Amino acid sequence: MHMTNLTGAFTADNLSYLFGGFMTTIGVSLFSIVISLVVGSIIGILLFEKIPYFSSLLGTLNNIVRNLPLLLIIFFSYFAFPELGIRLPVFWSTVCALSFFEASMIAEIVRGGLKAVDVGQFEGAASVGMTRAQALWHIVLPQAYQKMIPPLISQLISLVKDTSLASGIVLADLTYRGQMVYAQDSRYIVPILLLLTFGYFLFNHALSKLADYCQKRLA
Repeated sequence: MHMTNLTGAFTADNLSYLFGGFMTTIGVSLFSIVISLVVGSIIGILLFEKIPYFSSLLGTLNNIVRNLPLLLIIFFSYFAFPELGIRLPVFWSTVCALSFFEASMIAEIVRGGLKAVDVGQFEGAASVGMTRAQALWHIVLPQAYQKMIPPLISQLISLVKDTSLASGIVLADLTYRGQMVYAQDSRYIVPILLLLTFGYFLFNHALSKLADYCQKRLA
């Protein structure tokens, strides 16, 4: 790689522009992670509880969402919502689409994690006077989440990478801004793509380290 390619690609203006995109990626990811974890956990618990008719219907709807392309959901959020009278900035359209899709994935992880906990935990809790809800919150969920951390983190890392799909609706994230920079000069493609690779790796590596910390705390 020629040195002039590096100096041309990594000017102060370009780096500042890319950093803004990186912060947008982090913002979209963090909002989507929090929302999808909360909503996905609630859906997963409702699926696990097997409420007559309701859980079956919810499971069917959840499976439909899981089998849709994420890009289609992003397009629907950005282009179809305004037709229904809901106008959102591109940032929040992306958050809604990612949260909606990832919550369906997380719901299945939560349901599977709860099923992996010995049913005797509920029986033991009932024997000391705890309600099912209390047993679920204080005993079963902590054990289930300990088992769920690896697949959850894998799913959340996928979420971070999937933010790049929103460049299709002109979200000014890291990927989109990288494309704008190397559109100036094709010689910038390799250095900019390497920088983008490092940016995504850095954020996802931090998520992995956070997961390791949480797993040790739960243990």
